[in-house]
Amino acid sequence: MGHHFGGLAKVRHVITYSLSPFEQRAFPNYFSKGIPNVWRRFTSSFFRVAPPMVLMYLTYTWGNHVHQEGKKKNPNDYVNDE
Repeated sequence: MGHHFGGLAKVRHVITYSLSPFEQRAFPNYFSKGIPNVWRRFTSSFFRVAPPMVLMYLTYTWGNHVHQEGKKKNPNDYVNDE
């Protein structure tokens, strides 16, 4: 007894490092490296992601168009009706 909570067990061979918050920079190299990196990652994955999405969009709009056309009545069926 008499030990405080943090000293209940000895942990050996563990090294911890810390840096003062006053020595850290919040956004280091944000404009010089961050934005070009985002652009590089976007352009590298765009041509892998965009074609399937465009294909799915075209299929979806075509399917909706065919469905709407199928719901319409044929006006030639009702020409002689009174």
